Amino acid sequence: MTITTHQTTPYAGQKPGTSGLRKKVRVFAQPGYAENFIQAVFDVVEREAGSTLVIGGDGRYHNRTVIQQAIRMAAANGYGQVLVGQGGILSTPAASNVIRRYKASGGLILSASHNPGGPDEDFGIKYNIANGGPAPEGVTEAIYARTQTIDRWLAVDAADIDLDTCGSVDVGGCQVSVIDPVADYADLMETLFDFAAIRAAVADGLTMAFDAMHAVTGPYATEILEKRLGFAPGTVRHGVPLEDFGGHHPDPNMVHAKALFDTMFDPDAPDFGAASDGDGDRNLIVGKGRFITPSDSLAMLAANAHLAPGYARGLAGIARSMPTSAAADRVAEALGIPYYETPTGWKFFGNLLDAGMATICGEESAGTGSDHVREKDGLWAVLLWLNILAVRKISVDELAREHWAKYGRNYYARHDYEGLPTEQADALMAALNGKLASLPGQSFGPLTVATADSFSYLDPVDGSTSANQGLRVLFEGGSRIVFRLSGTGTEGATLRVYLERYEPADGYLDRDTGEMLADLIAAADAVAGIVAHTGRTAPDVIT
Repeated sequence: MTITTHQTTPYAGQKPGTSGLRKKVRVFAQPGYAENFIQAVFDVVEREAGSTLVIGGDGRYHNRTVIQQAIRMAAANGYGQVLVGQGGILSTPAASNVIRRYKASGGLILSASHNPGGPDEDFGIKYNIANGGPAPEGVTEAIYARTQTIDRWLAVDAADIDLDTCGSVDVGGCQVSVIDPVADYADLMETLFDFAAIRAAVADGLTMAFDAMHAVTGPYATEILEKRLGFAPGTVRHGVPLEDFGGHHPDPNMVHAKALFDTMFDPDAPDFGAASDGDGDRNLIVGKGRFITPSDSLAMLAANAHLAPGYARGLAGIARSMPTSAAADRVAEALGIPYYETPTGWKFFGNLLDAGMATICGEESAGTGSDHVREKDGLWAVLLWLNILAVRKISVDELAREHWAKYGRNYYARHDYEGLPTEQADALMAALNGKLASLPGQSFGPLTVATADSFSYLDPVDGSTSANQGLRVLFEGGSRIVFRLSGTGTEGATLRVYLERYEPADGYLDRDTGEMLADLIAAADAVAGIVAHTGRTAPDVIT
């Protein structure tokens, strides 16, 4: 089959962010835009001739178009086999599992994660390496450098394939196999968790509601929760993936999953509520009348993970992103195991997991996972929660109260100021960075600054350093504020402000979070001048 060389010129701004390249669909739909980026990936990544490539996505608008082109390009660039999810569907953790299980050289995951989908919304491409995890910074920097000089992309002349029927077809000498996107992942979950115990709890009356948000986890949740674990039909809500996520924002938080929150705080609520996001790597956990923050969820899962067969041996260590609360650190200390504080981005956990230094990892942005894959995994977190509740025969609220009574409570919230003009956001961060050295000793209301810095991470495995990963203001007594600009948006800038107050085990463990963080909220504006720089008097989203 003929390989055609398509002449091209670089597009500006194809720099991968925290998790791949994300832009509006209209940007990706420009002639050669997606092709330039994919070719840059193929030009840069290391692989042997005839290697296997995994391709899948979250089903959002434009996925099928890019998948068909990526197949033609993979064939032209020497791949021997392409594995693609049926219908173009693979959740991000499922794609990681497929890469690892079939010893692929890497994979293209087509998703903008929790961002909205549709013709006027967002699209994204991320490259994962052979361990199943996101490409590390050295690789993404090389990809970006290549996008700035690229002058051609390659593709075979071939028709679109049938993405909706499992089976194999030859495309330009490359074997393209359309695979069941759910089976391998569901089988992996059965090896990690006590499905028999969960089934018994369901038979005894355990109920739940799972909101798939018309995103990728619908088919996975239906297969596992309803078919394998026996939850009632209809337990999975909004379970059919849609190109525009039903017109909703597939971000599992109190704002965008309000219907689930309303259900779980109703007098007739089920015992357990959960949701996942666009590509299936994030989770929301809420019990009957009790919301569990992602930071607390990480700590509570780590403290009880030994109850699941896959973790009965104990944990090698716990890792969390820097903005995530220190709740998990206290669990690690109690267990006598190491804990690690990394920059934001799952790619930073990969080295720790590969080296066997950490078993469970988590981020405050609702991502939790373990060494079973190299991505955060929404359904994995839900199933571990179910396993713990089934074995301990305890409610979410009871488990939370017991945990705080032992370890204390890290009251926590994240305030997002979205769609800021980039120059405003950059000016705020630059001004704050310039006065960090002068902050220690200053008081803001009842809070006195102990230290302030720009977070830098030294990777304990490969010795690499990642600087400028967020600005930290730490107060006497353990409270802190972290300021970061997000790398997951597609337009403008998002300022994230992370607020954390530690309350010891003999303190106030069940107060309103907003009330407990009021002094920190006031201090955040006083320290950074949020209103002065942005004109915003309140965040757009609080999680």
